[in-house]
Amino acid sequence: MVGSRVFGSAAMKMLGSMFEYHHEALKVSLWGHQFSNPVGLAAGFDKNAHLVDFWPHLGFGFAEVGSVTLKPSKGNSRPRLFRLPDDNALINRMGLNNDGADKIAARIGNRGMYHPFPLGINLAKTHDPSIEGPEAIDDYVESFRILAPAANYIALNISCPNTAEGKTFEDPASLDALIDAIVAARTEMHSRVPVLVKLSPPITERVVFDSLLEELVSVCLEHNINGFIATNTANDRHGLRTQPDVLERIGEGGLSGPPIAKRSTRLINYLYQKTRGEIPIIGVGGIDSGLAAYDKIRAGASLVQIYTGLVYEGPSLVKRIKQELVDLLAEDGYSNLTAAVGTASAVAQS
Repeated sequence: MVGSRVFGSAAMKMLGSMFEYHHEALKVSLWGHQFSNPVGLAAGFDKNAHLVDFWPHLGFGFAEVGSVTLKPSKGNSRPRLFRLPDDNALINRMGLNNDGADKIAARIGNRGMYHPFPLGINLAKTHDPSIEGPEAIDDYVESFRILAPAANYIALNISCPNTAEGKTFEDPASLDALIDAIVAARTEMHSRVPVLVKLSPPITERVVFDSLLEELVSVCLEHNINGFIATNTANDRHGLRTQPDVLERIGEGGLSGPPIAKRSTRLINYLYQKTRGEIPIIGVGGIDSGLAAYDKIRAGASLVQIYTGLVYEGPSLVKRIKQELVDLLAEDGYSNLTAAVGTASAVAQS
């Protein structure tokens, strides 16, 4: 096991005794897999899949590695990750630094559909502006072919703000061509791996969703996409307490943490209503407590992911979220988490 090689089996067992917490109410069944709990590690934390067997011992129900690109990338120059303590937030402009699809696939192995700990793999286009159009799609598809056998689900990162060319596939025509090619490759491979699409947050929690989002979601639905991840980091700086001069010194990058929490929850609820709750949603963005996770579950998320909260709160956050979720479910009279999904039928529109 990768994690055991790094930490040793004794240390892994000790971590498990400290951080694991199990409860029947937290079990979730999706895409033919059993998730012991809904709390997952978001993409960006374990970019190169060095710790895929370590994360269960911190109590996670699943993990998502990457983003992975076909060709290796050193990413953007350092510094490229910044704390905003006044907002409990982060800004990152990592630039898709990763070891490349071949090396990461070899590291994970062919665990695919059978491994008991669900592993998602987040794919992005190689960080090279010269790769565009049909070549960009070919780049994505080749990564999919290499990594699909290693994954319990594949996430298409169409909305990464930290590349030179920006959000390459957040255009309906481009997204249509990409998903069409990915689905065709999956069929050729006789694979059943679920394919999810990761979307950007809206500008504010009060935004009226525009036609572009409608078109993107429609493209996904036309291709029978298996799920959504809402949301990626934000490239704006709305609603921050951090002083403007500090933000100016930091510069560009994707914003994550509590400042985008309500925005991601709003998008989750939009997607849940748009799909009538028939397509699973993974909620991510500003989850630093059981209540924050529960807000996303009630808005329509079947699973949630953490990243920034883990940086600020440490590994005990995972256990605390699960314990608080069990209490919240009991308070509302739900015997299991799935029964609570989407019960907040609408998020306030004003």
